[in-house]
Amino acid sequence: MAPENFTRVTEFILTGVSDCPELQIPLFLVFLVLYVLTVAGNLGIITLTSVDSRLQTPMYFFLRQLAIINLGNSTVIAPKMLINFLVKKKTISFYECATQLGGFLFFIVSEVMMLAVMAYDRYVAICNPLLYMVVVSRRLCLLLVSLTYLYGFSTAIVVSSCVFSVSYCSSNIINNFYCDNVPLLALSCSDTYLPETVVFISAATNVVGSLIIVLVSYFNIVLSILKIRSSEGRKKAFSTCASHMMSVTVFYGTLLFMYVQPRSNHSLDTDKMASVFYTLVVPMLNPLIYSLRNKDVKAALQRFMTNPQKT
Repeated sequence: MAPENFTRVTEFILTGVSDCPELQIPLFLVFLVLYVLTVAGNLGIITLTSVDSRLQTPMYFFLRQLAIINLGNSTVIAPKMLINFLVKKKTISFYECATQLGGFLFFIVSEVMMLAVMAYDRYVAICNPLLYMVVVSRRLCLLLVSLTYLYGFSTAIVVSSCVFSVSYCSSNIINNFYCDNVPLLALSCSDTYLPETVVFISAATNVVGSLIIVLVSYFNIVLSILKIRSSEGRKKAFSTCASHMMSVTVFYGTLLFMYVQPRSNHSLDTDKMASVFYTLVVPMLNPLIYSLRNKDVKAALQRFMTNPQKT
C-alpha cells in the first residue's frame, strides 16, 4: 500500500470487557462496586498508616506506597471503562490513549518494584531483627521508594514512546477495555519488531528480576523461621510476611501468565481477563489481604473508628 493511501488514526475504539449489549449495565454495576471498594480500601490503608502513631515503621511506610500505587493503577483504568459501559461509541483519542498507557505502565512497574522492596524489608525484619531499624532506616526507605517511582516513570516513558512511534493507519479497534501495548501493536501498519522487542524485554526483565529478589528474600526468610525453636516464635515470624506472600502470589502469577510468553501463544481475549484481574481485582484485594490478616492494621482501624484524634 502506498503511503499516500494511509489514513492516520486520531482515535481508537475500545471493545470493552464484552460487546454484548445486555451485559453492559450489569457489568457496569459489578465494576463500579469493584472500583468503589478499591478506592475505599486503599484510601483506608493510606489514612491509617499516615495518622496512627503505632504504624510508623518501614513495613507500613511501604504498605502505604503500595496502596497509593494500587489506587493510581485502578484510577487510570476504571473511570474510562465505566463510562464506556454506558455509551454506544467507546472511543478514546490518540493522545488520551497514549496518556493512559503511560500511566498504566508507571503504576504497574512501580507495583512490581514495590513488592520486591517489601520482600527485602521482610527479609531484614525476620533475618536481622536486632538491626532492622538501623538497616532499613528512614533514609533508605525514602531512597528505595524514590528509585521505585523513578524507574516506573522512566520505563513508562521508554515503552509508551516505542509503542506510539509506529504508524497506526485505518485499523483502530483495540481488543481490550483500556490502551495496552499488545493489542495496540497488533493494529500497527508498520514494522513492530523494535517496540515488540522493547515491550517483551522490559516486561520479562521487570517481572523476572523482581521475582528473583522476592524468591531469594523468602528463601532466606523460610530458613530463618525454621531455625526458630519455639512454635509460637515461628508462627509469629510467619504471620509478619503471610499477607505479602499472598499478594505476591496473586500479582506475579497473573503477570507471568500475561506477558512472559511468545506472541504466537497470545490470546487477546484471555489476556483481557488477566488484565481485569491485575488492574481492578488485585488493587481491591490488597487492602483486604493486608488488613484482615494483620492485627496491627485491625487494631489501628478500631482506634481510628473509636477516637480518630488519639490515633
